[in-house]
Amino acid sequence: MTAKTERKRREWRDLHGILLLDKPLGISSNQALQRARRAVSARKAGHTGSLDPLASGMLPLCFGDATRVSQLLLDADKTYTAVAALGQATSTGDVEGEVIASEPTPDLDMAGWQQVADGFLGDIDQVPPMYSALKHDGKRLYELARAGQAVERPARRVHIRVLEVTALEGGRLSLRVICSKGTYIRTLVEDLAQAAGTVAHTARLRRDAVAPFEGPMHTLEALEALDAGTSLPEGWLLPADAGLCDWRAITLSDDDAARFCQGQRLGLGSGQQAGDVRVCSDSGAFLGTATLEASGRLAPSRVMAGACSAFALKNP
Repeated sequence: MTAKTERKRREWRDLHGILLLDKPLGISSNQALQRARRAVSARKAGHTGSLDPLASGMLPLCFGDATRVSQLLLDADKTYTAVAALGQATSTGDVEGEVIASEPTPDLDMAGWQQVADGFLGDIDQVPPMYSALKHDGKRLYELARAGQAVERPARRVHIRVLEVTALEGGRLSLRVICSKGTYIRTLVEDLAQAAGTVAHTARLRRDAVAPFEGPMHTLEALEALDAGTSLPEGWLLPADAGLCDWRAITLSDDDAARFCQGQRLGLGSGQQAGDVRVCSDSGAFLGTATLEASGRLAPSRVMAGACSAFALKNP
């Protein structure tokens, strides 16, 4: 069956929420997204920050209304487990590349490596690798790298909250990392090795968590084993606002909820704490996000079409 025929025959459905996928090795984040989307027949889907094909682990997938807030989840801290292969540097910083340098490894125990790692805690400047999806003059850096070109990349400020050495065995150094968005673990591994007087590359990388999510995760195999068109097992699909649990919630009456769904500004009265908020109906439905102004005006920023459509049926 061709992709065009499949699109015609498949009965796509409106599915709203977030699913925590355990992305396998060897496929891109978009390939994983499309397989999951087909498995659950979701009409609309997206993901919140990609993982390299050679990395596995948590990839939050957003369906339906949740795609409206996916951009807000890109700033979340990430937790990784990484294994560094000491003594060899590769062209890509991971096992996909060719070995370009070999150096003896220092005689450090775990405590010694931890002392080196502690120097990377907090805000650090990191130069993105050439093998990355960042753009230079309209072209992806990895495209330039594959063509044998290298360009200057400005350093970017990232934050390392945790960098813990968890094991050292046979030239392999295991690390647990909690870091800000935009952090390249391959570069962190290379910089850590350089600080210790050697070279290294990332032999294995897994993303364990994307704040505020910690699991459980679900595999593509489990998704593809479900009967087509059936409801997902309880607990698999998280609410569309699950990633905004630290946002203050504003609950609206039915009349105000209907107006909010039409994109109207609402006057909630003075004395309100200004800031970004998530907006819910009396029944608990997540209607969208808004900015609450110091004057008490509630200005919609993202309206959840699915939730508002169902709400409008009850409030014509």
